[in-house]
Amino acid sequence: MFKRIDHIEIVTDRLEPSVEFYTEVLGFTVGARDRIARPDGSALDIVYLGLGGTTVELMHWQGVQVSPQPDPKAEHLGYRMMALEVEDMREALAYLEGKGIAAVWGPVYRATYARAEIRDPNGYHIELRHWL
Repeated sequence: MFKRIDHIEIVTDRLEPSVEFYTEVLGFTVGARDRIARPDGSALDIVYLGLGGTTVELMHWQGVQVSPQPDPKAEHLGYRMMALEVEDMREALAYLEGKGIAAVWGPVYRATYARAEIRDPNGYHIELRHWL
């Protein structure tokens, strides 16, 4: 019945820096861009980013009051977190440090995995997971 994650939505007030981060640093590719105009004059800009069969949908509202706090009844910025599997934790962290991105948590090494977290330009956490 349930097959896979189709996409993850991230509502951002920093669309282009987010596109740059996900594409130039993490290796996502831009699949499509869309703009949905609404009758009230507001608009939704969407950028679909792909990596390994998963899609991240970056959403930027223009002319709509967007809450900085999660509110299931209103548009709001954010998401909880996504996890990216990496081939080698040490290599991934060294690569990211070369791009000016430091781990904000970890790395923690366990018998079966290594885990660390970084942040995107919005301050959202991204888990890095290396299965050993």
